[in-house]
Amino acid sequence: MNTPISQHHNITTSQHHKMLRRLVKMTFQPDKVDDFIAVFEESKQKIRGMPGCQHLELWRNGNIFFTYSIWESEEALNHYRYSDLFKTTWAKTKILFSEKAEAWSLEVQSETV
Repeated sequence: MNTPISQHHNITTSQHHKMLRRLVKMTFQPDKVDDFIAVFEESKQKIRGMPGCQHLELWRNGNIFFTYSIWESEEALNHYRYSDLFKTTWAKTKILFSEKAEAWSLEVQSETV
């Protein structure tokens, strides 16, 4: 499902206790990439320290970045999404975009360990 980042993602009750993977695609103005990296470096440890955040990575392909995070639950993700940390970080980030961000909340369908 490809939805704007601002939309709330619903998960059925049977999926309530499964870990949630969150993938966010952000395309930046090429001359704003360094500004974004500075914002991410400033906030990454605070995000990782949010209750329920199990993992956070930043991936890059040119001026396109993805954040990949793992959350204990949708509630934990939403706690972060409605926090002051998210609001201030997102305000600094979204002004650097060249395209609207896209986000997906995903469940692991199959995993090989």
